[in-house]
Order: sequence, then structure tokens, then C-alpha cells
Amino acid sequence: MYTEFYGLKELPFALTPDPRFIYFTPSHTEAMANLHYGIESGKGLIVVTGEVGTGKTTVLRWMLQRLDRAVLVGYIFNPRMSVPEFYQYVSSPKLLDVPDWENKSDLLLALGRTLESRHARGLRTVLIIDEAHGLSTAVLEEIRLLSNFETDTAKQLQIILTGQPELRDVLNDPALRQLKQRVALRCEIKPLPNIEEAGRYITSRLLVAGAERTDIFSPSAVDYIYRCSEGIPRQINNLCDNALLNGYAAGAETISSAIIEEVAQTFDMLPTYGHHSNDEREPPARIFSAAGRTELWAAGAENPSTKSVAGASQSRREEEMTRELNHSAESETSSSGSVVRRWDTLGDM
Repeated sequence: MYTEFYGLKELPFALTPDPRFIYFTPSHTEAMANLHYGIESGKGLIVVTGEVGTGKTTVLRWMLQRLDRAVLVGYIFNPRMSVPEFYQYVSSPKLLDVPDWENKSDLLLALGRTLESRHARGLRTVLIIDEAHGLSTAVLEEIRLLSNFETDTAKQLQIILTGQPELRDVLNDPALRQLKQRVALRCEIKPLPNIEEAGRYITSRLLVAGAERTDIFSPSAVDYIYRCSEGIPRQINNLCDNALLNGYAAGAETISSAIIEEVAQTFDMLPTYGHHSNDEREPPARIFSAAGRTELWAAGAENPSTKSVAGASQSRREEEMTRELNHSAESETSSSGSVVRRWDTLGDM
């Protein structure tokens, strides 16, 4: 593999959500702050959205590794389930561990006792549902009912829903307006905002992987990576991983933009540039600057020869237009006379 060739101890751009490689952008920091505040303050329902590959799952796993033992967490990563399957999963030993129930009412009573006992001891209970945009309306309604476990001052069960931007559309469904009104905190994880941030992201991952040098990717390569990936970390990882493999095969110690372009073409990730229609086309760019135009007009106004040339040109244009108009009038008169004569001839017949 390319790790030894580039002086790495492990793969720096794997697609798995390894919390060791997390890179905190401002939006990642905001999301983490919202999660910490929501759980600590017992806010209830928290929603985190973000485009595919922006690092939502990585943030969750980073948080899970650092939660205190006093926090009991249930983590659901597969939302495609029915209501009975959802409750069976929630009550399993791997999640909230609610044993000995035969129907929904038994489960809710047992879950209520567990939540009340933990809350009385100052403990927190958290249910995290990843890929929540895939939840059915029926399961989302059950989640709303679970948020009813509360005291006069705090929620006994903290629920975190994370998903793609489509989760916002799901919550805007009129049938789920009661659930939407219970959302206490909401934040969005955004792509990397610029080329500089993308460069720092790549450097960060190289350092975590034990890189001996951080200039493996040339500045032009980083620029092209950002344009191809649109700042989405997963896309950056995919481009960088395959570029290192191609660079190793070619014996290139530094990854150039040409290698990135080759990889991007293979994965259909070449940057696209929008085209304006005729109605949306931008006006032609100015040839001279404002100062240049002012200077040119001033020179023309002050130069007598320019004025005479301009006047002569104007006179010639007026004469030519007059001749054209007279010629058109004569042609129309001649044409009309021909028509009259033709009708007269037909009348005589």
C-alpha cells in the first residue's frame, strides 16, 4: 500500500466515521455545543441536519466516546423499521434495556419507571436516531409520545434526531406539526467553507495518520480537491485516498492537480460550471475602466479635429439615410403604378 511510500502509519482518508480523525469546523463546534447543552439541560428533542458526508455520524461517535458513565445512551442507526420493531429495538439490552414486557403499555410503564428512577438520581438517558430522515410518520409519532416523559422542569428522555436536509421537509409535514413544535434545539453541519479550510482538513488527517510531512498534496491539488468535492469531507476523503494510490503507482512523491483530475474523472466528480441561458446572460464586460472612459470622452471633447471628423461622419450618414429613404419611396410608387396598370389591363379583358 501507499502508507510506507508517503511515510504514513495508517490510512488517513478511510471512509469510516473514525472519531480520531474528526476535524472541528465552526458548524461542527456549534453542533457539539448544542448536543452538550441539550443533554446537560434536559432540553428534550434535538435535531441535527447536514448534507451527505459532512460528518454527522462522526460527531455522534466522538460524543459517545466522551459521555460520562452516568449517561445511558441508546443509538439507532437503521431507521427502516415498523413501530413494533422500533420498540423492540429501543428496549433491547444494547439500548435502554427494558426487560419483561409483552405489549406496548407494559413497555411504556416499565420505561417510565426506569426514566423516573434515573432522573431522580441525576442521571441522563439519551436516545440517538441517526438517518432520521428515513423514519416513517408512524415511528416519528411514537418518538413524539416518548418525549412526554418529563417532570415539571426537565425532560427525562433526551432524543437526538440526525439526518440529511430532507429531515427538515419531514418535520414540516403538517401531520407532524406537534413533533416539530417540541424541537428545542436545531443546528446544521455544513461543508467546509473554503479552500483554506479544506487544506487544514487534509493536513489534520495526515497528522493523525502519522505523516512525516504535510506537503504531500500540492496547493493546486488542494484547490482542485475542494472544487471537485464542494467541501464535503467524505468526498475529499475519497479523492485523497485514490489520489495517494495513483500517486504511489506512478512514483509521484507529491500529488499534483493532474492526479486529482484523473481520480475525479474516474469517480464522475469533475467540477461542473453553470451555463447561462440567453435570458440570463451577463452583460458584456466594459473595455475601458471608468477613469479611462472619462479621459477618452474629455479628449474627444477638447480635440477640434475629432469634432470635425465626427461632424463629417454624421453628415455623411444623414446623406446616405436620405438617399435610402428617397429610393424606397420611388420603389413603392413604381410598384403601386404597376399594380394599377395590371388591374386596368384585366378590366379591359
